[in-house]
Amino acid sequence: MYYVYLLKSESDTHFYIGYSSDLKRRLFEHHQGKVYYTRRYRPWRLVYYEAYLDEVQAKRRERMLKQYGSAYKLLLKRIGLNK
Repeated sequence: MYYVYLLKSESDTHFYIGYSSDLKRRLFEHHQGKVYYTRRYRPWRLVYYEAYLDEVQAKRRERMLKQYGSAYKLLLKRIGLNK
């Protein structure tokens, strides 16, 4: 399985979108400061994730959300995090 996930900084207003085949390990890396971009906005809270059988589909969805267009806005609205 591959996961596309959305993190929200608990110390700031930042969001982070990523994908991983091991969501638990990846969240641990974010919390430990091993990911350059997320290091300075710790701690993080997992607010949403989607599971995919195929890595290509997960990458495609991550890329779509990272363009911060209507897919991103719709997701925030759907989960009640209007930015």
